[in-house]
Amino acid sequence: MDFLSKLVRHKPVEMLQAEAGKRGDFRRVLGLWQLTAIGIGGIIGVGVFVLAGQQAALNAGPAVVLSFLIAGIASAAAALCYAEFAGLIPVTGSAYTYGYAVLGELAAWLIGWDLLLEYALIVAVVAIGWSGYVQSALDGVGIHLPLWAKGAMNPEKPGQVFDVIAALITLGVSALLTFRTEWGARFNTLVVAIKVAAVALVIGVGVFYVNPSNWVPFIPERVTGANGVSHFGFSGVATAAAVVFFAVFGYDTLTTAAEESKNPQRDLPRAVLLSLGISMAMYLAVSLVLTGIAHYDTLNTDAPVADAFKGLGLHWVALTVSVSAVFGLISVLFAFMLGASRIWYALARDGLLPGWFAHVHPRYGTPHRPTIALGVFTALVAGSTPIQKVAELVNIGVLSAFIVICSSVLILRKRKPELPRAFRTPLVPLVPLIGIGFSIWLLSELPAITWKVFLIWVSLGMVIYLGYGMRHSKLEKL
Repeated sequence: MDFLSKLVRHKPVEMLQAEAGKRGDFRRVLGLWQLTAIGIGGIIGVGVFVLAGQQAALNAGPAVVLSFLIAGIASAAAALCYAEFAGLIPVTGSAYTYGYAVLGELAAWLIGWDLLLEYALIVAVVAIGWSGYVQSALDGVGIHLPLWAKGAMNPEKPGQVFDVIAALITLGVSALLTFRTEWGARFNTLVVAIKVAAVALVIGVGVFYVNPSNWVPFIPERVTGANGVSHFGFSGVATAAAVVFFAVFGYDTLTTAAEESKNPQRDLPRAVLLSLGISMAMYLAVSLVLTGIAHYDTLNTDAPVADAFKGLGLHWVALTVSVSAVFGLISVLFAFMLGASRIWYALARDGLLPGWFAHVHPRYGTPHRPTIALGVFTALVAGSTPIQKVAELVNIGVLSAFIVICSSVLILRKRKPELPRAFRTPLVPLVPLIGIGFSIWLLSELPAITWKVFLIWVSLGMVIYLGYGMRHSKLEKL
């Protein structure tokens, strides 16, 4: 087999489907609602508790609901494509596995390698944010951490050395995922239920305090700041959409648990669509209620939802929301840590990374080695890096994966139209093209540092693939 042929060799869909039926690496313990909870856990988090208010104040005004709608349409296009592949190829690995079946080994390796870093960085970002909530709560009851343990070294905050709480929570989630998957899934489902109940409380109570005058003007007049950056107007709505897109994916993490699903071909497509549908309904409702109970220019705070209810004198709601946010962010950590460890495992099982990582714990039935390694890595990143630095690096991997998935649906529909599909993406090619178009636009909005790190990571990935993965690939032995 020549060099170029190795780069484009792929696993036929029929081979993956046959493997899915024979695989016994994991214990099949996840039902529809546990999978949906993983998806909701990955989606609902800072979008509800922070971004809705902040983007209303900074860019979109009350029209932040339109920003979420735009981002949701883009995400939904990709979700429909994910749902088709989830039913067609119910194998651990998500976008990596789907790319392997359609685009070939090199493209699959690069997307898997990129998602590995992407998911790990999202875990780190959320862990740092979670640490801030917890430290605030501890300060409120008179418990104060030493200055060195409050955060990463930062010239703006002298005396800080390491964010101990952020590191501990990532290690804790890693430990939870190392034990039986169903234990972690049950805990995650409970946490998601608490989070959803809090969002329902915000909507149910807040709707009685909505002042329609706060929605006027719905799209504030466009203004240009001293730095030349425009805010509000439709351009502000678009800018906010690019920002909140970070909050409307996460359902892709549940597809990495395909081999732990009891009935993956039926449940995975349903869970993808259910998790996004439920989450978008909550985002839109919270955006309207939040900008209705408080004027948008008051919402640029660290905890805009809680602060809005404090402004109404409803301190018990504010406290409930704050406590729920602390619990709710754990489910985001769970979802993305699970996704990263399963992708790492899939890469190793296919021979593209050392096979040492492709072992399942004999007692707990989990990929414990990549899970523990990710726990240590994310703990170091979360503990030693300021949140702004880490946050700048996320999004590019998921957006790249969306392009791969949407493109793969188009290619496979043309290449193998006869394949039985448990779910079919509607309005092909329109829906995949919408997903591709929105993803390319959002990629163009990312800062230069994100692209620099991306290119460095991809370059490192190419070195590993050419030096190890190409020669040890399981397909090399077929």
